[in-house]
Amino acid sequence: MLDVDTPLLDQLFEGARTHNAWRAEALPESTLRRLYDALKWGPTSANCSAGRFVFVRSEEGKARLAPHLSRANRAKTMAAPVCVIVAYDLDFAEKMPRLFPHDPSAPAWFADPAVAQETAFRNSSLQGAYLIMAARALGLDCGPMSGFDRAGVDAEFFAGTSWRSNFLVNIGHGRAEALYPRNPRLEFEEACLLA
Repeated sequence: MLDVDTPLLDQLFEGARTHNAWRAEALPESTLRRLYDALKWGPTSANCSAGRFVFVRSEEGKARLAPHLSRANRAKTMAAPVCVIVAYDLDFAEKMPRLFPHDPSAPAWFADPAVAQETAFRNSSLQGAYLIMAARALGLDCGPMSGFDRAGVDAEFFAGTSWRSNFLVNIGHGRAEALYPRNPRLEFEEACLLA
């Protein structure tokens, strides 16, 4: 059995919760930079690093985002110090010569638009999960969600670019008194096979 630090597992997984209410404490840019500098080291396919992140924290940015949120997600997102649009870049392969320099053929692996789309979406999902883990490791709380109009967000924030939205994550310091009771999870036998 691995000797794993139990408090760390509690902070990252077992005791961590999805937050829907937030303390009115701004997050400085230095914290957001530290957050990205941690998450960027998580593994991606051939180090493609297809994830892109928009840290929406200004009143103007939130006003642009608000019309594209579901009714259930609007108020809590407007109250969160930061809402991260976890996105992906369909042109991620252009950076492969720098990110995967030992194989010059790497950009060609993603020449098929369907392969590029699948790779970008999958790896930005991974990087979004790394964002959540990094935020928790830094003592922040998270509220990931998918209730938004992706086409609307893409038109508002990414018009004329190769970036596309994947999901959203509110981050800040959550209000523990507003947490819902913890929902159950599936047991090993329900979710896993040994082959």
